Amino acid sequence: MRIGVPTEIKNHEYRVGMTPASVREAVHHGHQVLVQAGAGAGIGCDDAAYQAAGAQILPDAAAVFAQADMIVKVKEPQAQECAMLRRGQLLFTYLHLAPDPEQAAGLMKSGCTAIAYETITDERGGLPLLAPMSEVAGRMAIQVGAVALQKANGGLGVLLGGVPGVAPAKVVVLGGGVVGTHAARMAMGLGADVTVLDKSLPRLRQLDEVFGGRLRTGYASLDATEEAVLGADLVVGAVLVPGAAAPKLVRRAHLARMKPGSVLVDVAIDQGGCFETSRATTHADPTYVVDGVVHYCVANMPGAVPRTSAFALNNATLPFTLALADRGWRAACQADRHLAAGLTVHEGQIAHAAVARDLGLPHVAAL
Repeated sequence: MRIGVPTEIKNHEYRVGMTPASVREAVHHGHQVLVQAGAGAGIGCDDAAYQAAGAQILPDAAAVFAQADMIVKVKEPQAQECAMLRRGQLLFTYLHLAPDPEQAAGLMKSGCTAIAYETITDERGGLPLLAPMSEVAGRMAIQVGAVALQKANGGLGVLLGGVPGVAPAKVVVLGGGVVGTHAARMAMGLGADVTVLDKSLPRLRQLDEVFGGRLRTGYASLDATEEAVLGADLVVGAVLVPGAAAPKLVRRAHLARMKPGSVLVDVAIDQGGCFETSRATTHADPTYVVDGVVHYCVANMPGAVPRTSAFALNNATLPFTLALADRGWRAACQADRHLAAGLTVHEGQIAHAAVARDLGLPHVAAL
């Protein structure tokens, strides 16, 4: 199979769909890999490294899309990329379609088959291709939140860990999954007073066992969530409903009752965001203020640390990339129900039930 790897074009996105090590594996399996010139520059891998791994370097995205049977990316295709996709071509990348009807329309119009990283599952019910980026985003949420809390950046002017004689900042994490766990770990490492809210009692017990008395846990009822958010200096939105739009946990009415200069970091923004006032931002202009509360809603947070992120992502995606290339998407999905869970668009139809529901479109089974 001819596997195409274009340069990512989303604002400040420096990751790449395949590293040279992944290319070498694909070539070893008998496939041809077509890499756009400069695609790996953001992670410190030049064209020579890709050529040494067996890739063919093509001058631009148009050449990659035209010649490849399968496109492997990181972020969802932008409008000009959707226009280059075609019927019979396979797209393997993050999609996050539920809150993005324009992208969905573009993919459906192209006629391609699209498999989304974020809804592929594993034997434990986890999301193995989302997990590495969730780990990065969870840790980054505390870094960017700490910066946003600085007075010069519009924040309250609070140091997360405090100092002797001065209390640390109060950090509230909504959701105790992968993002929430890594955010809590980072915040506690900086000395903050951390509370994690979740609706899963087994998950709260696990967190209590791992972190003990250093971490406060709470059941995410409406009352508990409101009380925690109103008293927080930094709130991290870390909720996820696989494939579906994120629930709105903090409403506009809450903002006027929060501390002026407090910070909301919405890691769920890829799925529409879990704060009512969230709107996607970019690394070029990451924050905005509503009712005195600073919002950080960058939709590709791990793109700020592309080398770490790209290698971590490739560790997770490579087995699935090889399965799709070795067997073709249909046979690979029929053989692996976890891979099949990522099947989202096929020949103009939405093939994922949760995505179809949130988009208000019919769901058509593709297998």
